[in-house]
Amino acid sequence: MWRERALKVVLVLLGSFFAAGIYPLMTTVRSAWQANNEDASPMMLSLYVTLGVFVLLAARNPSANRSLIAFTAWSSFAHAAVMTVMAVHVTSAREGLLMVSALLGIIGVVLIVLAPAKQPVERVSAAVL
Repeated sequence: MWRERALKVVLVLLGSFFAAGIYPLMTTVRSAWQANNEDASPMMLSLYVTLGVFVLLAARNPSANRSLIAFTAWSSFAHAAVMTVMAVHVTSAREGLLMVSALLGIIGVVLIVLAPAKQPVERVSAAVL
């Protein structure tokens, strides 16, 4: 019971962060994108704000939204890996990139640890039908 409550709290906080707090965080590492004359901010904002809204919706019934929770966790790991590689190449923004990478890694771990268990599927025997 505590695990589901903790997951709901995490999903509300994470969904709120993605929907409303991601913009201030992204502006701190924006120089890394601009160093390559690429500005991915609008794309990343659209993805994270949308993900945030769906994570907020998933907080109502986490066990019915296991795949969304798993996607959020694994996409956080993937994004952290990309940003870690960027930190190696973009030395001027290394600290910010590594901090955000660590944050995304923590988000992924917390979601995996608190993810709801898979519901057992009832198998109906053909003889019963």
